[in-house]
Amino acid sequence: MKLVRLGPVGQEKPGVLVDDDTFVDLTDEVGDFNEAFFGSGKLAQLDKVVAERVAAGKTESVNGRRFGAPFARPHQILCIGLNYSDHAAESGSKVPDEPILFTKSPNTLVGPNDDIQIPRGSVKTDWEIELGIVIGRHCSYLSDEAEALASIAGYVLVNDVSEREWQIERSGQWSKGKSAPTFNPAGPFLVTPDEVGDASNLDMTLDIDGVRRQTGNTSKMVFGPAFLVHYLSQFLALEPGDLINTGTPPGVGLGMKPPTYLTGGETLTLSISKLGTQTQRVLPDTSAT
Repeated sequence: MKLVRLGPVGQEKPGVLVDDDTFVDLTDEVGDFNEAFFGSGKLAQLDKVVAERVAAGKTESVNGRRFGAPFARPHQILCIGLNYSDHAAESGSKVPDEPILFTKSPNTLVGPNDDIQIPRGSVKTDWEIELGIVIGRHCSYLSDEAEALASIAGYVLVNDVSEREWQIERSGQWSKGKSAPTFNPAGPFLVTPDEVGDASNLDMTLDIDGVRRQTGNTSKMVFGPAFLVHYLSQFLALEPGDLINTGTPPGVGLGMKPPTYLTGGETLTLSISKLGTQTQRVLPDTSAT
């Protein structure tokens, strides 16, 4: 299934995409795709509900509707750094022996096609296409990777927007450079594991104004999805609806020679196979004018 949330900011309706043009509204059934929903186990029951409503002709058009993030604001956005060996190389860093963990403010979450706002005083705002994992149950001290896989509600395309000066040059505090408003577009849909199949073999691309900047495949991840969920559960409790951003392939602005960053006016287009496409406009820092 492809879970979506459609409508204006703060008024999104949860539903399931039937095809490219139609969806089934599930507001009365689930309320929202949030912690309570994912923790209830209702996700496994939605197939039947959706089939009944499609058969009854209870579908609606997606045309003209805004796609919000396909899940409500989570308790945590957890991020993994340098999780592609080729991205580590372009960053001048060694491949980590264990996952590098940092957090991102949950209020960075926006829809897949919402604008990205360059924050006040930023001169090094960067792009990062990533595979996102949404957690489907409370996870603490998971026993193995099989249990970890069973704990994943679905996968989502995300853009882990980053401010490199604040991340690297301001005392090396990564969360500081990751948590500005609009810095985590997600969607257009959350795809359940049965429909994704092997999440460790998905093609990834990011274009800026029609020029390809990132090309990758999740097979190049140092630490795969099941490993990450199991690993993180040994250090902290993962809650239903939490998001894990799993790292980016090479081609970020930081790794270009010379480094190149967003200034405003650009259009970003991101795609991951089976997870859809995002398009974002970049708005300039208005304080600089």
